[in-house]
Amino acid sequence: MGLKRYELTDVEWAKIEHLLPPERTGKKGRPSKNNRTMFNGIVWIARSGAPWRDFPERYGPWETVYSRFRKWLDDGILDNIFRILSLDAELEELSIDSTIVRAHQSSAGAKKGAHLQKSEEAEAD
Repeated sequence: MGLKRYELTDVEWAKIEHLLPPERTGKKGRPSKNNRTMFNGIVWIARSGAPWRDFPERYGPWETVYSRFRKWLDDGILDNIFRILSLDAELEELSIDSTIVRAHQSSAGAKKGAHLQKSEEAEAD
């Protein structure tokens, strides 16, 4: 199976594999899902912005991945992974998406002072 969009490469996986809890072996019941598959599913959600219910089947049931995500989050495992990975981050080409920058209302075509007129009219009533 080839590498899918948003999945970790072997090099990336090697950097974080030891930070995750060991996979269960030898226990009764259903075998646990592979940590790499679970983490790739978590990365897919984070990068795609899709809701959990639109989760691709290749990672398993969304409820299973969500459960692992919550456990790793509550246990501080994900914080540790992202803290370690951020140490290697290259910030030379950092950019900010302009959609997060608030524009003044007049930049959208509102008339200058229109908000003042409305508030003055409301006070007069």
